[in-house]
Amino acid sequence: MRYLVRARLKPGREQALLTAIENGTLGAGSVAGDEYLHNMRAARLFDDGTARWVEVCFCPTPLEEEQPYWEEYFDLVKVQDAHARHKCRDETGTEPWACCDCDCTRRLEARLAGQGCGFLAATTEQCAARNGCASET
Repeated sequence: MRYLVRARLKPGREQALLTAIENGTLGAGSVAGDEYLHNMRAARLFDDGTARWVEVCFCPTPLEEEQPYWEEYFDLVKVQDAHARHKCRDETGTEPWACCDCDCTRRLEARLAGQGCGFLAATTEQCAARNGCASET
């Protein structure tokens, strides 16, 4: 299933997150693999201070596997279905793992990309302005 995740970066965790992304260690040990890095590259920052991204998750409970990794850096504000479950080919059993390469996921990510501003660029700029960070994410 696809979820629209809305999360707020925890105060003081900016540099740790940027370092984990830069080093490729974000989500290390998770079965979701590089999905965390993909999510952060696609994440958008909104005026209300939340980051939003599309998360593909096959757990019986939304983000069951991913939640501990995200909560190291973020307060999860809202996780909602981003697609009608009755139309999801993975959920209906028509096509296992369909969400990994689904047109619906690509369309939703493209629509989200036109909203807010890039989360990584904004976070890098904010961190550099506040703390003199020199991350080049």
